[in-house]
Amino acid sequence: MFYPTSTSMVYRRGIQAITLSVDLWIHYLQFLKETLDPADPETCNTLRGTFEHAIMSAGLDFRSDKLWEMYIAYETEQGNLSGVTSIYSRLLSIPTQLYAHHSQRFKEHIQGSLPRDFLTSEKFIEMRKELADMSQQCGVKIEYPTGLEEITDPAKRTTEVENMRHRIIEVHQEIFNLNENEVHKRWTFEEGIKRPYFHVKALEKIQLNNWKEYLEFEMENGSHERVVILFERCVIACALYEEFWIKYAKYMERHSAEGARHVYTRACTIHLRKKPLAHLLWAAFEEQQGNIDEAKAILKTLEECVEGLAMVRLRRVNLERRHGNLMEAENLLTDAMNNAKSNSELSFYAIKLSRHYSKIQKNIGKAKKVLCDAIQRDKENTKLHLNLIDLEFSGDVKQNEANILSHFDKVIKSSMPIATRVVFSQRKVEFLEDFGSDISKLLTTYDEHQKLLREQENLKRKSENGLEQPDAKRLQTEDNAVVSAAPVAAAATATATGTVPSAYNYNNWYQYNYQNAGAWNYGQYYHPPST
Repeated sequence: MFYPTSTSMVYRRGIQAITLSVDLWIHYLQFLKETLDPADPETCNTLRGTFEHAIMSAGLDFRSDKLWEMYIAYETEQGNLSGVTSIYSRLLSIPTQLYAHHSQRFKEHIQGSLPRDFLTSEKFIEMRKELADMSQQCGVKIEYPTGLEEITDPAKRTTEVENMRHRIIEVHQEIFNLNENEVHKRWTFEEGIKRPYFHVKALEKIQLNNWKEYLEFEMENGSHERVVILFERCVIACALYEEFWIKYAKYMERHSAEGARHVYTRACTIHLRKKPLAHLLWAAFEEQQGNIDEAKAILKTLEECVEGLAMVRLRRVNLERRHGNLMEAENLLTDAMNNAKSNSELSFYAIKLSRHYSKIQKNIGKAKKVLCDAIQRDKENTKLHLNLIDLEFSGDVKQNEANILSHFDKVIKSSMPIATRVVFSQRKVEFLEDFGSDISKLLTTYDEHQKLLREQENLKRKSENGLEQPDAKRLQTEDNAVVSAAPVAAAATATATGTVPSAYNYNNWYQYNYQNAGAWNYGQYYHPPST
């Protein structure tokens, strides 16, 4: 009976963590051979079972030749020649680096032993029957015993032995030829793998591309088992590269939900603890599987590990919303506002909370209050003003006319850059033209807009004379800074998208030949706040 020691347990933990490590399996097997009692009848079963486990785990690796050779050597030491034949029969159909060497060693094994020694009893009888059938087909009837009895005639016995050897080698030669073709298809990819082990140093781009191309080839041409083995090899060398773990998990999703979960767990809890995209995809996967609590836990853990990512908080909000937990979604947004580290961050979440109130809870009053409170903190945030106007515009325009005009005036009469005030003034004129109830207001607003245009033109002339920096240029610089500071991961989530009311066409101002003050870019409004 084999009782695991502390050393054996360490080996087992290592193998469990890196199942594909051929070297680790070899060292473990060598350890067992040196420590197990050879007199114990269970020793042979333990070793043979461990060899089979190793072959099942890592035997498809292109560089697993040493493991196979160690297994063959062990069975040879035990005098189990039929076991050696069986191992070779499996090995010769697997593309490995030393495939030709194994084929030659197999032929030597067949030529150096008698068929009744290197074949099992069942296979030996089956081979006799096959040779008898073949002789009849060729018109040369040769009598072969139907069982295991020995042929007494030395000449016939020698003929049987040679015929069996020839037939076995012939069958395996066909397997070898097919395998050789598979090896040649993969040889270039294998030569491109210069670092099959893990290292913190970044891999060269050419090696990363080689892994990508090799994986694509194997997924198109190889078996599922070979694809999994190649992925396992890849995530050893590329353990810190999110794209390979995601590719692996997506592949496994098509075959096994539990397999995909295992890949996500290893990636996110060990190697990619601070890489958000893998965690977001894992949470989405668990949500698809109906594991809502698990999805919530994944996102919460990620947010605790990497603070300040707006997209993670929004994923948590939208997860709660999708499953009817509107109060929890509201609390998450409110908490984000209360813990905002800057006015821009607070404004970002205020917009989200306002939209939640207006679009999800259908509470316009709460939505307006959130935006108005945010404006008190961030008075010159044009996006807040825009959303507030949009909120008023989504209701009864005639009834909300006074409020809409008041919001326009707050910006126009503020200390914001002249370019911003011109844009709002232009939109105010358009609003009154399309929906206003008083022609006097329209004409007055038109005159005020012309004054702003002249003021803007005067400032432009001064800047051209080197007296002052134009507001338009300053505004553009500020906007670019905000956009560039937004987290790159915003592109990974589809939750941050804006909508433009189709009836409120701000981009075509032509009735009074006004200057085009630039496109009203709603899309920028939903970028995460800079951190």
